[in-house]
Amino acid sequence: MRASNVTVRRRLFAALIIGTILFFALVVRLAYVQIWMGPRLSKEAEESWRRNIEVTAKRGELLDRNGVQLAYNISTPTVMAIPVQIKDPQMTAAKLAAALDLSEAEVYKQITVRKSQAYIKPGGRKISQEKAQEIRNMQLPGIVVTEDNKRYYPFGGLAAHVLGFTGIDNQGLTGIELKYDKLLTGLNGGISYLAQANGKLMPGSTDTYKEPMDGLNLQLTIDSNIQAIMERELDQAMLKYQPKHIVAIAMDPNNGEVLAMGSRPGYEPSNYKQYPVESYNRNLPIWMTYEPGSTFKIITLAAALQENKVKLTEGFHDPGSIEVAGARLRCWKRQGHGSETFQQVVENSCNPGFVVMGQRLGTDLLFKYIHDFGFGKKTGIDLGGEENGILFKPSRVGPVELATTSFGQGVSVTPIQQITAISAAINGGKLYQPHVARAWYKPESGEMVQKVEPTMVRQVISEATSKQVRETLESVVANGTGRNAFIDGYRVGGKTGTAQKVINGRYSADEHIVSFIGFAPADDPKVVIYAAVDDPQGIQFGGLIAAPLVKSMMEDTLRYMKVPPRKDQLDRKYVYGDKRIVEVPNLVGMTVTDIYEDLNMNFQLAKSGTGKTVINQVPKPGTRVEQGSTIRIYLSDTGVPQEPAPPAS
Repeated sequence: MRASNVTVRRRLFAALIIGTILFFALVVRLAYVQIWMGPRLSKEAEESWRRNIEVTAKRGELLDRNGVQLAYNISTPTVMAIPVQIKDPQMTAAKLAAALDLSEAEVYKQITVRKSQAYIKPGGRKISQEKAQEIRNMQLPGIVVTEDNKRYYPFGGLAAHVLGFTGIDNQGLTGIELKYDKLLTGLNGGISYLAQANGKLMPGSTDTYKEPMDGLNLQLTIDSNIQAIMERELDQAMLKYQPKHIVAIAMDPNNGEVLAMGSRPGYEPSNYKQYPVESYNRNLPIWMTYEPGSTFKIITLAAALQENKVKLTEGFHDPGSIEVAGARLRCWKRQGHGSETFQQVVENSCNPGFVVMGQRLGTDLLFKYIHDFGFGKKTGIDLGGEENGILFKPSRVGPVELATTSFGQGVSVTPIQQITAISAAINGGKLYQPHVARAWYKPESGEMVQKVEPTMVRQVISEATSKQVRETLESVVANGTGRNAFIDGYRVGGKTGTAQKVINGRYSADEHIVSFIGFAPADDPKVVIYAAVDDPQGIQFGGLIAAPLVKSMMEDTLRYMKVPPRKDQLDRKYVYGDKRIVEVPNLVGMTVTDIYEDLNMNFQLAKSGTGKTVINQVPKPGTRVEQGSTIRIYLSDTGVPQEPAPPAS
């Protein structure tokens, strides 16, 4: 049956209406997509096309106080994949895995990621030049060897625990590298462009470049020369005494700047993975806690002098022990020192004498000064891993605890607390916060960005009291237990320490931590050095092991710093076995026969040249040396003085 014209027209009209509605719906949808969704879709499209190549900022250098580079960056090869250009991922992964000693599955996963580029980690980062050439020779499509930055420490293990080290992505992991990681890292830049599916630049587009902002250079308070002196002596002491650990710190007592800091066992930052974890993850000078022993007596002395609880000329009798609340506390010298002044109490490191000082101060005063000198909490040094140390709680301090604390037993401290507190005791009474950062510089211009100013925490004792402490500790080195730290021509002050180690809650009869803290010149301290030796083999006394160790560090440090000798030095008290300091006589013009008659065995002779008459000598006349030292004489019959020939290399 044929539809009527009316029906046809109705159907056409309905189709027109529906078509119109659909058309308007489409227009609305297109308008919505184009106007409302347009920016978002364009952004998403651009993001899918955009490729970003990161340009890494250079990590800032670490410099010593004189500008010597302690850590900087060197260029090193790195393997990178461009996934869209790799034609055979399976074959590529197999070859790379074999060359880089990685698993094939691990490499395959990295080279098939949906990224414009990908580093082959970890084996492909910072590889050797030989390995890089091997991979170049493979000519693998989509695999390139590019240049990367690697952290380099030119002096090996020098100041390793201070500097720390960086990870595979040049991120700081320990030490200064970690503490100031953000400032050293800088801000990365990059190249951004729109790419086609094949990775090529999209026609009509341009790339953009954001310049990286390199990290700031950091100048440290460390002096690489003093650090080298310290580490040389640490190495020799490790060989000689074979201890478990040795720690040492050198500081400028007048501002808290750390001049050197080291410990053994050590490690090399560039190869840290080759060392036991405990060698590099603990900076012992700020982490290690132990009973300080007699070096802590300086705090008791300073407090007693400040509070006028004792006069150095006052008499005291030491029978060898003192009884406190039923406990007998002994002096290191079992038979006692007998009658002595409190000046001699300090010189002899007499425990009973210091117990009396502590008793006169009382618990509140003694512990006030202990806290004021910075014990019981972190010093705030700008290195990670610092410990607090341990002090008695006030409620637990009875007569015995007061007595033992006064001579350094029953409390636990760190080396950095020790040297910081003693610096305050001798520098005029000012407690400074120790620090190793000195100044920040822009890498491109060398312009200083920030200087780290000394931070004075508090005034602990007066200048007058500090002067008394310095003079008393100078007499310890000249006349007392610190004689092995005596340096002829320099005024040195210091204090020994010998502390029993606590093992499984008990004091060990065999293991000790021996220590010495010294400073010079005693009338105007420029440097203070602390060293502690953990369980040395042989005789364990601070005066026999740690004092000579600090002496060797101190002597070379003073000469390096060009500190002039002092003429008003205290005369050293000699005991049996000590080597005396004698003056070299003038032998020029004398005959060998005359010398042997007059030298009186004070020196050894070494002869150079032929003849009978001395025409020159080394050391020069008037030089002060240890008795028994060698004088080299140069002989001739011409009688004409000449400069000695340089020693054979």
